[in-house]
Amino acid sequence: MAAPMLDLRLRARDERGQTVVLAAVGMLVFIAMIAFVVDVGSWLQQQRSSQSTVDAAALAGAASLPADPSEATADAKDYADKNFGSAGATFSVGTKFVPDDMITVTQVTDGSGLFAKVIGVDKVQIHTRAAAIAELPSSLIGVAPITVKITHPQLSGPGCPCFGVPTTIGLGDQGAPGAFSLLDLDTAANGTDGASTVARWIATGFDKELPLGGYFSRPGAAFNNSQIQGALQDKIGGELLFPIYDTLTGQGANAQYHIIAWAAFHITGTDAHGTTGTLTGWFTRIVWTGIVSTSTPPTQPDLGVRAVALVQ
Repeated sequence: MAAPMLDLRLRARDERGQTVVLAAVGMLVFIAMIAFVVDVGSWLQQQRSSQSTVDAAALAGAASLPADPSEATADAKDYADKNFGSAGATFSVGTKFVPDDMITVTQVTDGSGLFAKVIGVDKVQIHTRAAAIAELPSSLIGVAPITVKITHPQLSGPGCPCFGVPTTIGLGDQGAPGAFSLLDLDTAANGTDGASTVARWIATGFDKELPLGGYFSRPGAAFNNSQIQGALQDKIGGELLFPIYDTLTGQGANAQYHIIAWAAFHITGTDAHGTTGTLTGWFTRIVWTGIVSTSTPPTQPDLGVRAVALVQ
């Protein structure tokens, strides 16, 4: 009777040994899976961080397009060097709608694994890509309420628009009764905005997005108002973004300017009083906060104002 009992004990020991081995193998597999998941999360975080920085580098470069592709590439590379390094990065200027209106930044970096080495994965390659365009804007934020006609010599004269050329902008009577170069940007107010509101729009720009199109005149002139004069004085040495019109119809509160483009003006002096006045300075190229079309380019006159946007 002793022999069969011994056989049962040996079999039990053998089964317990197999269970321990299987448990150990299962634990190793489980640990390897957890380690790999941790590393995948780390790689995804690296990829998101790299994507954010190549996006920003592309936008930094686009600010110089399409006028200066070399400067655009240098600006994008400089941003990359200061923020994530340009190792493995390439920069190229190409065409989206018009020549040299798009910059593309790509980068390939190594993502090292902390735990994935257990299963033989030492590192992975992380690929990121961003493309940004600089286009004529379809709408802008921060517009000043002073309008200028497209026939200004430095906007549509021979060989123009001309930038950096000292000139004068006339303020006052624009040829329609009650129209004195000031726009009613807040259509809900129906031309009743006070001088303090107009002064704020000059100082900081209109805080809503404005598309091209028709805008009513602010009836009457207010250039002798101390707040408006103060706002203009404070802008000396800076830029105002002007709506540019081609036609003016109606009169008084019903006078309407047809805005066809935007132009930035660097102010060096102002002499505004009563129903008339002047601004001295020059038109300049500028990148402004606004919306660009990512399907078809805007068709307004190119007066040097651009908005930038990511397209990839």
